[in-house]
Amino acid sequence: MTGAGAAGASHGIRSISVGGRYEVHIGAGALHRLDEHLADGRRVMVIHQPGRTELVAALCDRVRVAGGEAHTHEVPDAEAAKDVRVLAGAWAALGQGGFTRNDLVVGVGGGAVTDLAGFVAASWLRGVDVVQLPTSLLGVVDAAVGGKTGINTAEGKNLVGAFHEPRAVLCDPAWLQTMARPDLVSGLAEVIKCGFIVDPVILDLVEADPAAACDAGAPVVGELIARAVQVKADVVEHDLTEAGIREILNYGHTFAHAIEQVEDYRWRHGDAVAVGMVFAAELAVRSGVLSPAVLDRHRAVLGSVGLPTSYAGSDWTALREAMARDKKARGAVLRFIVLSDVGSPQRLEGPDEQVLLEAFRAVGTTTS
Repeated sequence: MTGAGAAGASHGIRSISVGGRYEVHIGAGALHRLDEHLADGRRVMVIHQPGRTELVAALCDRVRVAGGEAHTHEVPDAEAAKDVRVLAGAWAALGQGGFTRNDLVVGVGGGAVTDLAGFVAASWLRGVDVVQLPTSLLGVVDAAVGGKTGINTAEGKNLVGAFHEPRAVLCDPAWLQTMARPDLVSGLAEVIKCGFIVDPVILDLVEADPAAACDAGAPVVGELIARAVQVKADVVEHDLTEAGIREILNYGHTFAHAIEQVEDYRWRHGDAVAVGMVFAAELAVRSGVLSPAVLDRHRAVLGSVGLPTSYAGSDWTALREAMARDKKARGAVLRFIVLSDVGSPQRLEGPDEQVLLEAFRAVGTTTS
C-alpha cells in the first residue's frame, strides 16, 4: 500500500484524506477546522473526558459564534467511559437537548471517549454526524480514525459497536503535551504496530531516538503521528468494515484484548498491545512463518520506549477463554494476524493449541 490516502499541508496543518470521505487534520490550530461543521441553529453535543476545561470552552465558544447551540456532557476517563450505563446517560443528554438528525456530536478525549462518542452518534436516530478531537496519542493514531465505534460488556471488549465514520478528525499536537508519560508511551504501541505491519520507517525513527519518540513536543512525534494515521487511512480506504485487509490493524490485539479483560481493564490498551505483538511474533516463529530476528526486533523497539514485552499475570485458561470470545474468532477457530516479515502481515487460523501454550509461556518468562 503506497499512499492511497492523500496527504497535504496548509497553514501548518497536515491533512490526510481517508478515502476521500473525510480528513484527519494534524497541526497547530486544527480546532479552526471545526468551523466547517458548524452552522446557525445547529446543536452540538460535546462528549468529553474530565480535565479538558479549556479546550471544551474554546470549542463551545466557536459553536456559539457560528450561531449554534453548545451542550456538554462529561463522561469518565479511560475504559470506564465505554460502559452501557455511560452510553445511556449520553443518550439521555441528547434527548433532553432535543437533538435531531441535523445536529452534531463531538468527542473530546482519549481513545475510549472517541469510541463512545462515535457509537453515541451512530446509534442516535440511527446516525448523526460526529467530529472527533482526540487528545491522546492512542486516540489520534487509532481510535478516532477509521470509523470503528464501540462499548465494552462483561463478556469482552468492543463486542457492541458500529462502523460510523466521522465528518472529520482534528488533532493539535499541543493537546498531547499534557499527557502523563506512561499514557503517551502506551499510545506508541499503536504507532509501532503500524511500523511492523506496513511502514518500517516508523521503526527506524523510533530506533534512531527512542527518547524523542516519547516527547510529545519533539518534531519526530508529529511525523510518527502522520505516518501512523496514513497507514490507517490507506487500509480503511480499501476496507471500512473489516471484511479483508483491515484485519491487519488488529496485529497484537487478540492477546491484548484478553489481557485487558482478565485484568478488568486495569492495563493500558497500548501496554497490552505491546505484549500482544510479542505474543503474535512468538506464535509466528513457532509456526514457521517468521524469523527469530524479527521477534527480537519486537522486543528491542518496544522495550526501548519503555513498553512491556512480557506478561506474567493470569493463567493460560482464563486468557484462552477470553480469546475464544474475541470478535475476530470464527466459531471455535481462533484467528491471528501474524508477520512473515516486517511489512508483510498475514492471517493465521486455528494454530495448534500446544503452539499457543508455548507462545504464552515464552511471553510469560521474557524479561520486559
